[in-house]
Amino acid sequence: MDEHRIGLKPIRRPVWAPTGQPLTCPVQPGYEWLYVYAFANPESGESLFWLIPVVNKQAYVAVMAAFARMVGASADHRVLVVQDGAGFHVPPDDGHPEGIQTVTLPPYSPELQPAERLWALTDVPIANRAFDSIEEVELALSERCVWLEAQPDLITQQTLFHWWPLLAN
Repeated sequence: MDEHRIGLKPIRRPVWAPTGQPLTCPVQPGYEWLYVYAFANPESGESLFWLIPVVNKQAYVAVMAAFARMVGASADHRVLVVQDGAGFHVPPDDGHPEGIQTVTLPPYSPELQPAERLWALTDVPIANRAFDSIEEVELALSERCVWLEAQPDLITQQTLFHWWPLLAN
């Protein structure tokens, strides 16, 4: 599980251009943001995405509860969530939803977080583009996230590290 801030500030990526031809990239910086919360199972490639307007403890609790419902977490079906140590990754006073257990990665270790590799995939439809409103960004991202949820092989290719412990039945 991880979250990613995206907004009107352009995401620039290298592109190929014919030799001798000028290359332009539209830039119209703005300062409105939304956040992509993502969960990925590196082994199966299953993924779930949420687009949320804020990143804080209340949003974290709401997304974690929605995730628990969607995966059917319960006393009989336990789910382990690997997350970074962000300050708002704090469960409510009554704890995480039933069936959810979290493991927090060491500080400054994004290379250990499989979900960090999802951002290159989510950014594809918005890279090197300028948007007039955050709603346009949200529409492009929501279409991309729906598509990514249907691409388990692509998610596995990006998130299943060689050292990741595989499920043993």
